[in-house]
Amino acid sequence: LTLPTSTGWSSGQAGWCYALEQKRHTMNFEELNLAPAIQKAVLEQGYVTPTPIQAQAIPAVLAGQDLLAGAQTGTGKTAGFTLPILHLLSQKLATDLGKGRPRCLMLTPTRELAAQIEESVKTYGKYLSLTSTVIFGGVNINPQISRLKKPLDILVATPGRLLDLANQKAVDLSGVEILVLDEADRMLDMGFIRDIKKVLALLPKARQNLLFSATFSDEIRELANGLLRNPQSIQVTPRNTTVQRIAQVIHPVSRTKKKELLAHVIQSHNWSQVLVFTRTKFGANRVADYLEAQGI
Repeated sequence: LTLPTSTGWSSGQAGWCYALEQKRHTMNFEELNLAPAIQKAVLEQGYVTPTPIQAQAIPAVLAGQDLLAGAQTGTGKTAGFTLPILHLLSQKLATDLGKGRPRCLMLTPTRELAAQIEESVKTYGKYLSLTSTVIFGGVNINPQISRLKKPLDILVATPGRLLDLANQKAVDLSGVEILVLDEADRMLDMGFIRDIKKVLALLPKARQNLLFSATFSDEIRELANGLLRNPQSIQVTPRNTTVQRIAQVIHPVSRTKKKELLAHVIQSHNWSQVLVFTRTKFGANRVADYLEAQGI
Protein backbone atom coordinates (compact mmCIF):
# COMPACT_ATOMS: atom_id res chain seq x y z
CA LEU A 1 0.00 0.00 0.00
CA THR A 2 1.44 3.37 -1.02
CA LEU A 3 -0.02 6.57 0.36
CA PRO A 4 0.86 10.16 -0.62
CA THR A 5 3.03 11.84 2.02
CA SER A 6 0.43 14.59 2.26
CA THR A 7 -1.89 12.21 4.10
CA GLY A 8 0.33 12.28 7.15
CA TRP A 9 0.14 8.50 7.52
CA SER A 10 3.26 6.64 8.55
CA SER A 11 4.16 3.35 6.90
CA GLY A 12 3.19 1.51 10.10
CA GLN A 13 -0.24 3.13 10.13
CA ALA A 14 -0.67 2.39 6.44
CA GLY A 15 0.18 -1.27 7.06
CA TRP A 16 -2.34 -1.41 9.87
CA CYS A 17 -4.98 0.12 7.60
CA TYR A 18 -4.24 -2.49 4.92
CA ALA A 19 -4.48 -5.33 7.46
CA LEU A 20 -7.81 -3.94 8.63
CA GLU A 21 -9.14 -3.94 5.08
CA GLN A 22 -7.97 -7.54 4.64
CA LYS A 23 -9.77 -8.57 7.79
CA ARG A 24 -12.98 -6.97 6.56
CA HIS A 25 -12.97 -9.23 3.49
CA THR A 26 -15.04 -12.33 4.19
CA MET A 27 -14.27 -15.39 2.11
CA ASN A 28 -17.14 -17.34 0.58
CA PHE A 29 -17.24 -20.90 -0.73
CA GLU A 30 -17.12 -19.76 -4.36
CA GLU A 31 -13.58 -18.47 -3.81
CA LEU A 32 -12.38 -21.94 -2.78
CA ASN A 33 -12.65 -23.12 -6.42
CA LEU A 34 -14.63 -26.25 -5.63
CA ALA A 35 -16.45 -28.04 -8.43
CA PRO A 36 -19.80 -26.40 -9.33
CA ALA A 37 -21.69 -29.56 -8.32
CA ILE A 38 -20.16 -29.36 -4.83
CA GLN A 39 -20.81 -25.61 -4.53
CA LYS A 40 -24.45 -26.22 -5.44
CA ALA A 41 -24.83 -28.82 -2.69
CA VAL A 42 -23.11 -26.56 -0.14
CA LEU A 43 -25.34 -23.61 -0.96
CA GLU A 44 -28.42 -25.81 -0.65
CA GLN A 45 -27.37 -26.46 2.95
CA GLY A 46 -27.40 -22.71 3.53
CA TYR A 47 -23.63 -22.38 3.90
CA VAL A 48 -22.10 -19.24 2.42
CA THR A 49 -19.01 -18.46 4.48
CA PRO A 50 -16.47 -21.18 5.36
CA THR A 51 -15.37 -21.57 8.97
CA PRO A 52 -11.69 -20.89 9.84
CA ILE A 53 -10.76 -24.58 9.62
CA GLN A 54 -12.50 -24.87 6.23
CA ALA A 55 -10.88 -21.72 4.85
CA GLN A 56 -7.43 -23.08 5.73
CA ALA A 57 -7.84 -26.82 5.20
CA ILE A 58 -9.68 -26.86 1.87
CA PRO A 59 -6.96 -25.10 -0.19
CA ALA A 60 -4.26 -27.28 1.44
CA VAL A 61 -6.10 -30.51 0.63
CA LEU A 62 -6.85 -29.33 -2.91
CA ALA A 63 -3.12 -28.68 -3.35
CA GLY A 64 -2.39 -32.30 -2.45
CA GLN A 65 -0.65 -31.49 0.83
CA ASP A 66 -0.60 -33.65 3.92
CA LEU A 67 -2.38 -31.92 6.78
CA LEU A 68 -2.00 -31.78 10.57
CA ALA A 69 -5.02 -29.96 11.93
CA GLY A 70 -5.98 -29.08 15.49
CA ALA A 71 -9.77 -28.81 15.55
CA GLN A 72 -12.57 -29.96 17.81
CA THR A 73 -16.00 -31.22 16.84
CA GLY A 74 -18.21 -28.24 16.02
CA THR A 75 -15.56 -26.28 14.11
CA GLY A 76 -16.76 -27.49 10.71
CA LYS A 77 -13.81 -29.81 10.23
CA THR A 78 -15.86 -32.57 8.57
CA ALA A 79 -16.66 -30.30 5.63
CA GLY A 80 -13.06 -29.09 5.82
CA PHE A 81 -11.82 -32.45 4.55
CA THR A 82 -14.94 -33.88 2.88
CA LEU A 83 -15.45 -31.04 0.37
CA PRO A 84 -11.91 -30.99 -1.09
CA ILE A 85 -11.74 -34.80 -1.14
CA LEU A 86 -14.97 -34.94 -3.14
CA HIS A 87 -13.48 -32.36 -5.52
CA LEU A 88 -10.22 -34.27 -5.99
CA LEU A 89 -11.92 -37.62 -6.56
CA SER A 90 -14.48 -36.13 -8.96
CA GLN A 91 -11.75 -34.50 -11.05
CA LYS A 92 -10.03 -37.83 -11.58
CA LEU A 93 -12.67 -40.53 -11.86
CA ALA A 94 -11.22 -44.01 -11.44
CA THR A 95 -11.20 -46.26 -14.48
CA ASP A 96 -10.30 -49.42 -12.53
CA LEU A 97 -12.59 -49.01 -9.52
CA GLY A 98 -12.54 -52.51 -8.07
CA LYS A 99 -15.10 -54.11 -5.78
CA GLY A 100 -14.45 -53.13 -2.18
CA ARG A 101 -11.41 -51.11 -3.26
CA PRO A 102 -11.94 -47.52 -2.02
CA ARG A 103 -9.92 -44.54 -3.22
CA CYS A 104 -10.40 -42.67 0.05
CA LEU A 105 -10.44 -44.08 3.59
CA MET A 106 -11.79 -42.02 6.50
CA LEU A 107 -11.06 -43.57 9.91
CA THR A 108 -13.04 -42.45 12.96
CA PRO A 109 -13.21 -43.65 16.59
CA THR A 110 -16.96 -44.25 16.94
CA ARG A 111 -19.82 -45.52 14.82
CA GLU A 112 -21.84 -42.36 15.56
CA LEU A 113 -19.12 -40.17 14.09
CA ALA A 114 -18.59 -42.56 11.18
CA ALA A 115 -22.29 -42.43 10.29
CA GLN A 116 -22.28 -38.63 10.60
CA ILE A 117 -19.28 -38.25 8.27
CA GLU A 118 -20.71 -40.59 5.66
CA GLU A 119 -23.96 -38.63 5.76
CA SER A 120 -21.94 -35.48 5.04
CA VAL A 121 -20.23 -37.24 2.13
CA LYS A 122 -23.63 -38.10 0.64
CA THR A 123 -25.02 -34.60 1.28
CA TYR A 124 -22.11 -32.68 -0.25
CA GLY A 125 -21.63 -35.22 -3.05
CA LYS A 126 -25.29 -35.57 -4.04
CA TYR A 127 -24.65 -34.13 -7.51
CA LEU A 128 -21.50 -36.19 -8.12
CA SER A 129 -21.21 -39.74 -9.46
CA LEU A 130 -19.06 -40.86 -6.51
CA THR A 131 -20.02 -43.79 -4.29
CA SER A 132 -19.54 -44.19 -0.53
CA THR A 133 -20.44 -46.43 2.39
CA VAL A 134 -19.82 -46.68 6.14
CA ILE A 135 -18.78 -49.71 8.19
CA PHE A 136 -18.59 -50.06 11.97
CA GLY A 137 -18.91 -52.69 14.67
CA GLY A 138 -21.88 -53.54 16.85
CA VAL A 139 -24.11 -54.45 13.89
CA ASN A 140 -24.46 -57.39 11.51
CA ILE A 141 -21.37 -57.66 9.33
CA ASN A 142 -23.06 -59.42 6.38
CA PRO A 143 -24.81 -56.36 4.87
CA GLN A 144 -21.46 -54.56 5.01
CA ILE A 145 -19.76 -57.42 3.19
CA SER A 146 -22.50 -57.30 0.54
CA ARG A 147 -22.02 -53.56 0.04
CA LEU A 148 -18.27 -54.01 -0.33
CA LYS A 149 -18.85 -56.32 -3.29
CA LYS A 150 -19.76 -53.23 -5.32
CA PRO A 151 -17.45 -50.47 -6.64
CA LEU A 152 -16.62 -47.85 -4.01
CA ASP A 153 -14.93 -44.43 -3.95
CA ILE A 154 -15.09 -43.41 -0.27
CA LEU A 155 -15.10 -45.70 2.76
CA VAL A 156 -15.80 -44.35 6.24
CA ALA A 157 -14.90 -46.85 8.95
CA THR A 158 -14.01 -47.56 12.56
CA PRO A 159 -10.67 -49.38 12.94
CA GLY A 160 -11.84 -52.65 14.52
CA ARG A 161 -14.57 -53.52 12.01
CA LEU A 162 -12.34 -52.42 9.12
CA LEU A 163 -9.65 -54.90 10.18
CA ASP A 164 -12.26 -57.65 10.56
CA LEU A 165 -13.37 -57.08 6.97
CA ALA A 166 -9.79 -56.80 5.72
CA ASN A 167 -8.92 -60.13 7.37
CA GLN A 168 -11.91 -61.68 5.57
CA LYS A 169 -10.64 -60.24 2.28
CA ALA A 170 -13.90 -58.30 1.97
CA VAL A 171 -12.14 -54.95 1.54
CA ASP A 172 -9.04 -54.07 -0.49
CA LEU A 173 -7.11 -51.03 0.74
CA SER A 174 -4.40 -51.13 -1.94
CA GLY A 175 -6.07 -48.37 -3.96
CA VAL A 176 -6.39 -45.74 -1.21
CA GLU A 177 -5.20 -42.35 -2.49
CA ILE A 178 -6.32 -40.25 0.49
CA LEU A 179 -6.35 -41.23 4.18
CA VAL A 180 -8.18 -39.25 6.87
CA LEU A 181 -7.67 -39.89 10.60
CA ASP A 182 -10.44 -37.95 12.33
CA GLU A 183 -10.36 -37.33 16.09
CA ALA A 184 -7.04 -39.14 16.26
CA ASP A 185 -6.65 -38.31 19.97
CA ARG A 186 -9.91 -40.11 20.79
CA MET A 187 -8.84 -43.13 18.75
CA LEU A 188 -5.63 -43.37 20.77
CA ASP A 189 -7.52 -42.86 24.04
CA MET A 190 -9.83 -45.73 23.08
CA GLY A 191 -6.86 -48.06 22.51
CA PHE A 192 -6.95 -48.12 18.71
CA ILE A 193 -3.26 -47.38 18.12
CA ARG A 194 -2.41 -51.02 17.26
CA ASP A 195 -5.40 -51.28 14.92
CA ILE A 196 -4.44 -48.01 13.24
CA LYS A 197 -0.90 -49.25 12.64
CA LYS A 198 -2.26 -52.50 11.19
CA VAL A 199 -4.51 -50.51 8.84
CA LEU A 200 -1.61 -48.28 7.78
CA ALA A 201 0.39 -51.37 6.84
CA LEU A 202 -2.35 -52.32 4.35
CA LEU A 203 -2.27 -48.95 2.55
CA PRO A 204 -0.08 -47.93 -0.41
CA LYS A 205 2.82 -45.68 0.57
CA ALA A 206 2.00 -43.06 -2.08
CA ARG A 207 -1.05 -41.30 -0.66
CA GLN A 208 -2.24 -38.03 0.85
CA ASN A 209 -2.69 -38.06 4.64
CA LEU A 210 -4.95 -35.80 6.73
CA LEU A 211 -4.84 -36.00 10.53
CA PHE A 212 -7.34 -34.14 12.72
CA SER A 213 -7.04 -34.00 16.50
CA ALA A 214 -8.45 -31.77 19.23
CA THR A 215 -5.31 -32.26 21.36
CA PHE A 216 -1.69 -33.08 20.59
CA SER A 217 -0.12 -35.49 23.05
CA ASP A 218 3.32 -37.00 22.56
CA GLU A 219 1.63 -40.11 21.14
CA ILE A 220 -0.28 -38.05 18.58
CA ARG A 221 2.87 -36.23 17.51
CA GLU A 222 4.72 -39.54 17.20
CA LEU A 223 1.91 -40.88 15.02
CA ALA A 224 1.90 -37.71 12.91
CA ASN A 225 5.68 -37.78 12.44
CA GLY A 226 5.53 -41.31 11.09
CA LEU A 227 2.46 -40.67 8.94
CA LEU A 228 2.67 -37.17 7.46
CA ARG A 229 5.09 -35.83 4.86
CA ASN A 230 5.90 -32.11 5.07
CA PRO A 231 2.42 -31.41 6.40
CA GLN A 232 0.73 -28.04 6.55
CA SER A 233 -0.21 -27.35 10.17
CA ILE A 234 -3.51 -25.70 11.04
CA GLN A 235 -4.55 -24.86 14.59
CA VAL A 236 -8.03 -23.54 15.32
CA THR A 237 -8.36 -25.11 18.77
CA PRO A 238 -6.53 -23.13 21.48
CA ARG A 239 -4.18 -25.40 23.41
CA ASN A 240 -5.64 -26.60 26.74
CA THR A 241 -8.56 -24.16 26.54
CA THR A 242 -10.90 -26.42 28.49
CA VAL A 243 -8.45 -27.22 31.28
CA GLN A 244 -7.76 -23.55 31.93
CA ARG A 245 -11.45 -22.76 32.30
CA ILE A 246 -12.40 -25.59 34.63
CA ALA A 247 -11.91 -25.53 38.41
CA GLN A 248 -11.48 -29.10 39.65
CA VAL A 249 -12.53 -30.04 43.19
CA ILE A 250 -12.57 -33.42 44.95
CA HIS A 251 -14.93 -34.22 47.85
CA PRO A 252 -13.88 -37.45 49.64
CA VAL A 253 -17.10 -39.15 50.72
CA SER A 254 -18.37 -42.65 51.49
CA ARG A 255 -20.32 -44.51 48.83
CA THR A 256 -23.57 -44.27 50.80
CA LYS A 257 -23.38 -40.48 51.07
CA LYS A 258 -22.53 -39.63 47.45
CA LYS A 259 -26.08 -38.82 46.33
CA GLU A 260 -26.72 -36.68 49.42
CA LEU A 261 -23.51 -34.74 48.89
CA LEU A 262 -24.33 -34.23 45.20
CA ALA A 263 -27.75 -32.81 46.06
CA HIS A 264 -26.23 -30.58 48.76
CA VAL A 265 -23.56 -29.18 46.40
CA ILE A 266 -26.11 -28.48 43.66
CA GLN A 267 -28.56 -26.77 46.02
CA SER A 268 -25.95 -24.78 47.95
CA HIS A 269 -24.54 -23.33 44.70
CA ASN A 270 -27.98 -22.95 43.13
CA TRP A 271 -26.66 -24.57 39.94
CA SER A 272 -29.21 -24.68 37.10
CA GLN A 273 -27.23 -26.94 34.74
CA VAL A 274 -25.20 -29.91 35.98
CA LEU A 275 -23.72 -32.90 34.14
CA VAL A 276 -23.37 -36.03 36.30
CA PHE A 277 -21.52 -39.17 35.22
CA THR A 278 -22.22 -42.58 36.73
CA ARG A 279 -20.61 -45.97 36.17
CA THR A 280 -23.77 -47.82 35.10
CA LYS A 281 -27.22 -47.21 33.61
CA PHE A 282 -28.75 -48.52 36.84
CA GLY A 283 -26.70 -46.03 38.85
CA ALA A 284 -27.75 -43.19 36.57
CA ASN A 285 -31.43 -44.00 37.14
CA ARG A 286 -30.93 -44.14 40.91
CA VAL A 287 -29.17 -40.75 40.96
CA ALA A 288 -31.86 -39.17 38.77
CA ASP A 289 -34.67 -40.55 40.96
CA TYR A 290 -32.94 -39.32 44.12
CA LEU A 291 -32.38 -35.81 42.76
CA GLU A 292 -36.00 -35.54 41.63
CA ALA A 293 -37.11 -36.62 45.11
CA GLN A 294 -35.02 -33.72 46.48
CA GLY A 295 -36.83 -31.27 44.22
CA ILE A 296 -33.93 -31.00 41.75
